[in-house]
Amino acid sequence: MSDAGSDRGKRPHVVIVGCGFGGLEAARTLGDDGLVDITIIDRSNHHLFQPLLYQVATAGLSAPSIAAPIRHMLRRQRNVTVLMAEVAGIDKQRGQVLLADGQQIAYDHLIVASGATHSYFGREADWAEHAPGLKTLADAFKLRAKVLMAFEQAEVLDEEGARRPWLNFVVIGAGPTGVEMAGTLAEIARHTLKNEFRRIDPSRAQVLLLEGSPRVLQAFQPELSAKAQTQLEGLGVAVRTGARVVGIDAEGVDVEQDGRRERIPARTVVWAAGVAASPLGRNLEVPLDRAGRVIVDGRLNIPGHPEIFVVGDLAAAQSLERDGSSKPVPGVSPGAKQMGRHAAQTIRARIAGRPEPAPFRYIDYGALATIGRKAAVADVGRFQFSGYFAWLFWLFVHVYFLIGFRNRLVVLMDWAWAYWSFARYARVVAETAQPPESAAAPQNMGPERKS
Repeated sequence: MSDAGSDRGKRPHVVIVGCGFGGLEAARTLGDDGLVDITIIDRSNHHLFQPLLYQVATAGLSAPSIAAPIRHMLRRQRNVTVLMAEVAGIDKQRGQVLLADGQQIAYDHLIVASGATHSYFGREADWAEHAPGLKTLADAFKLRAKVLMAFEQAEVLDEEGARRPWLNFVVIGAGPTGVEMAGTLAEIARHTLKNEFRRIDPSRAQVLLLEGSPRVLQAFQPELSAKAQTQLEGLGVAVRTGARVVGIDAEGVDVEQDGRRERIPARTVVWAAGVAASPLGRNLEVPLDRAGRVIVDGRLNIPGHPEIFVVGDLAAAQSLERDGSSKPVPGVSPGAKQMGRHAAQTIRARIAGRPEPAPFRYIDYGALATIGRKAAVADVGRFQFSGYFAWLFWLFVHVYFLIGFRNRLVVLMDWAWAYWSFARYARVVAETAQPPESAAAPQNMGPERKS
């Protein structure tokens, strides 16, 4: 299939690279009314509801609850072809997307929505292996196994000194993902695993949240940040702001704070401190910002190529405000969806010969972060609130925006059961028992609960 456009009739061919929030919204907005043919290219076969990915990583939800096959979601759009493939490059002059297997997919209009990946600030080679981030289902499965196996390893060991690194959990980065992860880990240790181990006390696990800036949830109002930190500490999370991570290896984390350097022994480290734009942005050979994002104009086009749009986390876009000023569009899912919709509306207008939409304007619906059971913070327009009602609001919003009725129903049932029982049943791991590293086998396997 060297030229998908010629195989699909004479309608304009729109290629969408990536089916996250921006790509999916673009495909749906383009519609199935005979105006265009669409090809979606994604390295995965599913669309992922990333805001709840940490719930899979912490055994609260199973993967099908937050992910759905792209083909199934768009099955009624007969003009859509889905290719599960890796994009190797884009030939702007020939109007082709180049696949890793050598195929070339021709386009009339291109929407690049390939998203972002983890950023370790130049230390990927040293840190990525020991501090996994959370962007894909594979990341979530890996992290879930790492968390659950840490308790299993601690149960096998005999000495407190050997157990302690397995019962230390370090989360680096106190944005929404880091805060949600830290709070959930604390609940797992203190409630979910209660009474399930005989030689260790899971509630003695220590969850440490490290943040380089002066406060958690830096994007929220200071009052909400303070309330979030109080709620975290109420769950038993040790929060340390102004802490700079300078080293990560298999056995722990090195931190500098207030001019002092400290070693934190920990076998489970979670990275939630930074993201970088997809490498595909560099392939476009256009100006990038410091984060590697593609600088686009008010139509979300790249310079000199009105047929190419960049949306979502890969785009460094500006929102044209009502007063004529411009503001950066934040890297959040509502922004990606709005950009995908705007790009699709612009394409439809151009093909139909209608006036194009006004330059892109981002509508900010606010920000939410959950800290744990019955605890959250919400910053919605003129309203800022926290606690139980913020948690209910967070729950409603996330269930509402889940893809598919079945997903909403399953998640609601899982959360209702977890609310009353603290149970998390997605805790099966594929790993088998391995000798704990740097520790001798226990001499006494009888009951013990000293730690």
